[in-house]
Amino acid sequence: MAHKSTTHTRSGQKRRNSIWINALTVVLGIVWILPVIWIILTSLRGEGGAFVQYFVPKSFTFQNYITLFQNPDYPFLQWFLNTLLVSSVTCVISTLITISMAYSLSRLRFRFRGPFLKIALVLNMFPGFMSMIAIYYILKAVNLNQSLIALILVYSSGAALGFYIAKGFFDTIPMALDESAMIDGATKFQIFTKITLPLSKPIIVYTALMSFMGPWMDFIFAKVILGDATHKYTTAIGLYSMMTKTTANSLFMTFTAGCVVIAIPITILFIFMQRYYVEGITSGAVKG
Repeated sequence: MAHKSTTHTRSGQKRRNSIWINALTVVLGIVWILPVIWIILTSLRGEGGAFVQYFVPKSFTFQNYITLFQNPDYPFLQWFLNTLLVSSVTCVISTLITISMAYSLSRLRFRFRGPFLKIALVLNMFPGFMSMIAIYYILKAVNLNQSLIALILVYSSGAALGFYIAKGFFDTIPMALDESAMIDGATKFQIFTKITLPLSKPIIVYTALMSFMGPWMDFIFAKVILGDATHKYTTAIGLYSMMTKTTANSLFMTFTAGCVVIAIPITILFIFMQRYYVEGITSGAVKG
């Protein structure tokens, strides 16, 4: 009887804990989703004014999205294409640099490897914006300031110190796989491309997502480097420039429409690449 009573008590405690966890999850979900819903509804609001006292608009319209792409003073489409170009090129270059460095530092043993890892760890502790003034003057000296190429160079160069997470992932892949392949006559490049990369889909997807999202959302470096070159702005700077004292009230709905539009590529990219992320984890678990 005592054993049954204890089991029943534990079962009841687990049930109550599960209820509290589910309730907390629902509350956090509502807190997270409400601002998103508010931005979407505001972008469709037909009434003017930056702020209103109600949540659901009294009338709905797509005019705010039309204004977003047709306003000659704020060329949002050009800003969007600029951001897409910079983010896409940076994503490819940064992913290649990060994965290559992480694999080399995980698998190869060479002189000064230890000190290099320590120096890289220390450098990662300093925020990137501490160097933005020096970077600006360097770019200005070589006549690359106020250009999209400069942004790509800056974002891609910063990827070199982001190898630690990828290196940790490569460290979990058994060295026995490499040794077996080398016994069979495979070169290090073949081991990297035929064995390691197929098992590394999760970290490759993660690296690519982070490399794309960084330039897509960055404001500080883009603002410093591009200056007043309005036609070369990224979406972050462009949308910020819409919120002045004279235009904040009239263009607020257009601003929220821009926020919705720039969220779409990130959402699509995440949904598309999530499949490969899950496949990589499953494949790695089975092959490991």
